Amino acid sequence: MYIHLEYGDNKEQTLSGVYMNKKVDISIFKDEKPVAAIGVKFIMSNYLQNSNNYFENMLGETANLRSNGIAYFQIFVLPDSLPYFNEKLQGISKVEHVKKHYIDKYIKLSYSNPDLHMHTPNKTLFYIVEFPEFDLAKISSRQDYINYYNSMDVQVVPKEHSDYNFGNAIIYNNYEKFIDEIVKYCTKKGENM
Repeated sequence: MYIHLEYGDNKEQTLSGVYMNKKVDISIFKDEKPVAAIGVKFIMSNYLQNSNNYFENMLGETANLRSNGIAYFQIFVLPDSLPYFNEKLQGISKVEHVKKHYIDKYIKLSYSNPDLHMHTPNKTLFYIVEFPEFDLAKISSRQDYINYYNSMDVQVVPKEHSDYNFGNAIIYNNYEKFIDEIVKYCTKKGENM
């Protein structure tokens, strides 16, 4: 078994879905055959504006790969506060703070059974993280925002929310448990090949 991830070359593996080919961030192979893929989505701005698109795209790409016999796992990372860039103003018009109703659809999805519903990822790692507050006076563009965090030694800290009751399909803020689930799945899948 091997994992395909060409981080430095910014290349993604293209896998055959039942409807169309899909480039994936990380792919896992057994005997040259793809057995699993992991999609990574790290949101850095304009979450509320795009939240439905993120969710719908995830459902579609999951169904596309899983219907073709490829397990699909998701990593979804969301800072608990992030900028909203207004293209007309060419800058940040406000700061969004993640509220429970922003992620209710993920909580609902977490109670879906991946064995019965092909649009549900085998497992999803849902991370809400805290970044150091950004200084609005120093950020007037997306590039300023990128440079601001690139110039810092940023420690990404998971944020706990006791009122987020995720079901079994989503693992909340626990990377080690998520990796264990992937290994268990791939080991089991490899034994059945």
